[in-house]
Amino acid sequence: QVQLVESGGGLVQPGGSLRLSCAGSGFALGNNAMGWVRQAPGKEREGILCINRSGGVTRYTDSVLGRFTISRDIGKNTVYLEMNSLKPEDTAVYYCGWSRYYYCTQSSSYDSWGQGTQVTVSS
Repeated sequence: QVQLVESGGGLVQPGGSLRLSCAGSGFALGNNAMGWVRQAPGKEREGILCINRSGGVTRYTDSVLGRFTISRDIGKNTVYLEMNSLKPEDTAVYYCGWSRYYYCTQSSSYDSWGQGTQVTVSS
């Protein structure tokens, strides 16, 4: 059974940085695509970045271009989201997702989710 646990969220000032982690179990990270989505209050869930089996990255929103990076440590079965130059509009609950496919889907869809971690950007 796939299980995902996110960590690393918190309160940060505008312009600050955070690194989110998503530790997985029940699967081997190098076989599947994984990614990050976020959901702000009153808004729909938004895909951010996805990394496929080969390490290729798909970006779903231009709002994180040049600021957010996805990476993974296959040995630790962990995916990371490095977030820099954070803005108040980045405030949301961030979720990592696991896909049964080896590629990143066009719709940023996933088959298993973590519990989410809150990121709040505020002065």
